[in-house]
Amino acid sequence: MTPAQPVILGEMPSLSKLYVNAAATAARRRVLGTHPGNGLPATRHEVRGVKAAVENLTAYQHLIGESASDVLPAGFVHALAFPLAMSVMNRDDFPLPLLGMIHLQNRVVQSVPLRFTDALDIRSWSEDLRGHRAGTQLDVVTEVRRTGEDAVSWRGVSTYLAKGVYLPGIDKPSAAPAPAAFAVPDPTALWQLGVDTGRAYAAVSGDFNPIHLSVLSAKALGMRRSIAHGMYLASRALADVGAAKGDAFSWDVSFEAPVFLPARVALDISTTQGDDGPWRRSDYVAWNARSGRKHFSGSVAAL
Repeated sequence: MTPAQPVILGEMPSLSKLYVNAAATAARRRVLGTHPGNGLPATRHEVRGVKAAVENLTAYQHLIGESASDVLPAGFVHALAFPLAMSVMNRDDFPLPLLGMIHLQNRVVQSVPLRFTDALDIRSWSEDLRGHRAGTQLDVVTEVRRTGEDAVSWRGVSTYLAKGVYLPGIDKPSAAPAPAAFAVPDPTALWQLGVDTGRAYAAVSGDFNPIHLSVLSAKALGMRRSIAHGMYLASRALADVGAAKGDAFSWDVSFEAPVFLPARVALDISTTQGDDGPWRRSDYVAWNARSGRKHFSGSVAAL
C-alpha cells in the first residue's frame, strides 16, 4: 500500500551525497546513543519528469550486453530510480542503518516498455519491516509511470537486510531450514569479471558504494575484497535471456553469496515453452566456476 504523505523532490538525489550523509548519521547515532525508533516512515519520496541520458543508456547497454535500443532495459530503470529508493532509507526517521545493508532479493514487474524519450514520474517508499534470523529486513518499493499517466509501467520491490540489527518489538523468526544441495549444471555462459567490474558498473549506474570500488575501500567496510553489484549480475543474466522475454514480464532474483572480484562466474539458463510454442519462462542460476558455490538465482516470466 502506497504511503499517503508524499515528499516531492526537485531532482533525483545524489548517491554520493547520500552515502556521505549515511556515514555521518551512523557516527552521530553512535556518539549520541540516539535511535529513530522501530517503525518505518509513513511517507514516500517522488521525483517527476525524470529523463534518461542517452549516452548513459548506451554505456549501460554495452556493459551489460544488451542490444542497442531506445528501450530502457529493466535493470537500467532500477539504476535510474535507485537514488530515490536510497533517499528513503537515508531519512533521519528511518530505523535501520543505510550503510551495510545487504540486498537479498529483487522482483520487477514491467508492464510496458519505457523509452529514453519518455519523461518519467518515480516514487519510492519502504514497507513490511520484519525480523530475519540474522537481523531485520524490509522492502523498498519503487514505481515508475510515464508523466501524465496513471498506470504503473515498471514496479520494483527490493528486499534488504540490516545484518546484526534487531529492533525492539520485532520478533526474530526461527531458524530457516537448511538450503537444498546445489548440483552444478552444465553452464550456458562463463563470465570473466575483472577487478574493475564494480567501478565500471558504478560509472553507468551512479552507485559508488565503496564495497564495490576497490580492495582498500571494501576492506574499510569489513569485506575482504571488492564485490560485484548484485543488480549488475542480475541485469547481465536478464540480458542473456534476450529478446524472447518480450515487452511485459516479471523478473526475480535472489542473492545468496557475493561475487568477490576478480571472478569467473558460470551461468545456466533453462527455458520453458508454452503449449502453443512461444517462450513462457526462463530460470537462471549462477555460481563460482571454481568452487561451485551458488551466487544467485532467479527467473524471467512472460506476463
